[in-house]
Amino acid sequence: MRRFKLAILGLLLAPVLTASALAAGKGEMVEVKGEIIDTWCYFSGVMGGPDAVTGSAHHTCALWCAAGGIPIGMRTEDGQVYMVLKVKDENPLEPTDTVLELQSDVVTAKGTHFKRDGIDYIVVADIVANDGITKLNHEDYGPVPPFSGPKKKK
Repeated sequence: MRRFKLAILGLLLAPVLTASALAAGKGEMVEVKGEIIDTWCYFSGVMGGPDAVTGSAHHTCALWCAAGGIPIGMRTEDGQVYMVLKVKDENPLEPTDTVLELQSDVVTAKGTHFKRDGIDYIVVADIVANDGITKLNHEDYGPVPPFSGPKKKK
């Protein structure tokens, strides 16, 4: 629960942290590969567990969340999640086409890694590779996982 609260705080403070981290100039250059995720559904569990909120089954929701201003994240194969503070030269306060085009894709990104209060952040300087949506899980979950909404009353 503590990690969830820290993640939500990170979501809310992402624009402020972007400016302060960049101004401080601290951080290390990294290259990471992972799926671009919808951080709200991933951390809150509102749509199910980690497997349900990735890939093609969650793509439409991830687009809506990103378009609505929910910050995106990058989840590596080993389960590490980076909060993406900025992608290239995009404005971090706007849901840009670049952010929307990357949703649910597995990408390799170069950027500056920052860690604060137990949360990993990345300012992406360049997308080195984009493998697209690699987790095709509609057959397992459908376009919206069945356990993600309220139960219908009979």
